[in-house]
Amino acid sequence: MTATERIESLADPGTFHEINRSITSLDPLSFSSRVPYKQRIFRDQRRTGLTEAIVTGTCTIGGSPAMLIVLDFGFMGGTMGCVVGEKVALALEQSVKRRIPAIAIVTSGGARIQEGALSLMQMAKTAIAANLINEKGLPYISVLANPATGQAYASFANLADVILGEPAAIVGFAPMSTIKEGSDQPIPSGSHTAESHVEHGMIDAVVQRTELKDLLAALLDLLGPQYRLTPRQKTRNKTVEAQETPAWSSVQLARHEGRPSAVDYIGRIFTSFVEMHGDRAHGDDASMVCGFGHLGGQTVTVLGHDRRRAAQGQAGYDGRTSPEGFRKAQRAVRLASKFDLPLLSLIDTPGPDPSLSAEERGLGNTIATTMAEIARVRVPSIAVVIGEGGSAAALALGVADRVLMMENAIYSAISPEEAAELIYQDEARADEAAESLRLTAQDCLELGIADRIVPEPPGGAHANPEDAARQLRRILLQELAELQGKSQGRRLRERYKKFRKMGEYSSHFRAAITREVNALQGFVATGVKRIASPRGPARTAELPEEFFEDASAVPKNGGNSGS
Repeated sequence: MTATERIESLADPGTFHEINRSITSLDPLSFSSRVPYKQRIFRDQRRTGLTEAIVTGTCTIGGSPAMLIVLDFGFMGGTMGCVVGEKVALALEQSVKRRIPAIAIVTSGGARIQEGALSLMQMAKTAIAANLINEKGLPYISVLANPATGQAYASFANLADVILGEPAAIVGFAPMSTIKEGSDQPIPSGSHTAESHVEHGMIDAVVQRTELKDLLAALLDLLGPQYRLTPRQKTRNKTVEAQETPAWSSVQLARHEGRPSAVDYIGRIFTSFVEMHGDRAHGDDASMVCGFGHLGGQTVTVLGHDRRRAAQGQAGYDGRTSPEGFRKAQRAVRLASKFDLPLLSLIDTPGPDPSLSAEERGLGNTIATTMAEIARVRVPSIAVVIGEGGSAAALALGVADRVLMMENAIYSAISPEEAAELIYQDEARADEAAESLRLTAQDCLELGIADRIVPEPPGGAHANPEDAARQLRRILLQELAELQGKSQGRRLRERYKKFRKMGEYSSHFRAAITREVNALQGFVATGVKRIASPRGPARTAELPEEFFEDASAVPKNGGNSGS
């Protein structure tokens, strides 16, 4: 497609207005060749009707304003000379000045050799201009068409927030001919394409040309938020009377194969959801879902573990999170900060990927940096444990302003099976270990780990996924509206204080200990305890006064830190 055809296929009819059309190439180096450089430029200008290998201008796409930057491979192979670099930079600067998003359609064959090192310098020029639009919090999207190689690919095209590709497009820094020459083995079929780049986490999606306008319109709508939830009145009665469910029953319900996954909840709660893919470094972890959607008319950023997709043969270790998954989550967190979008996490994972390969790819570092990124994010954040909150993979997404748990969800540092193996050397005693781990939603609420329990339908969320999603959506709206009613500084202080106090003798611990002491004192109020003996009749035993003094010694002012 020519640049003109692409503009017609994307822009709303009659809305495109070209800018900087009069800028044309000179011959800065007086380049000597068989066909003079100026003559080649004039020939391509007459053949294509363009002044250079790029067209820039403003338009609307699906009603949303945007700056379009469209390269044309038909003009000297779409190579990036001084004029192409200048027009890209001017367009991005105009985006900043007009406060509108930018969309770049890239078809480029590499460097404009007739302009030598000046052509190379355009990479820096366009990268600096791309920094401007990113610093101002404006959406920037690039589309890699066929081919998308060389300097344009390795500069402004790869600095976009969202990168899309066209089917079977040749994508990469080096042209295919160079790769073939430098390889001793035949190039595998499908390599160096948009599809291969999705698989290796370098771009977000491959999109058919017929669907591209609709997707761009959805992204512009999501990344240019205009609405914000506000509370109509203060939420009351946040606690729910959770059913007394044995810990092992909660474990089984949290892992139930029919239990709604993150993708199930996303489809029922968020509208216009657009998923991101890839960590921009190595791969795409299917068990980590990241994207943007509308909640109550407001755009939010959503992270989620989805062990079901991993179990269907896609990348993932039984739903365990890989370094690529954590890096993908970090991408989403940074975009949430850039666009000032609330961050919502749906947690359901048995833990991080424990393989040697994951360790070598930076598992520990990605867990720590993900946790730190989410802990310091300046937007409102809510984490929901929807199933199994396993170990560091759960916590990495859970350092939020509000931590919610579905009624039958669990949250633990170690699985009951692993705990039983360590404690009893018998994995079959996992039900006993589960009780000791205090991993149920009610336990976590009492320990101050969870802030609120989300009710589930009778029998569990899998019995009525629609009702479970409705309950979760209602509470998410309440919590988000309340958080947005607070100043940023207050939210950050409260978040720090919340996690700083984890494990101290806080009010949660004092309340739990007081309940235990009161129950014990009531039981032995007469100073006598009846002890049932399996080998004979009931016996009585006197308990010393010192016992009651010790049992009632509950810290009054929070005590010292400790488990």
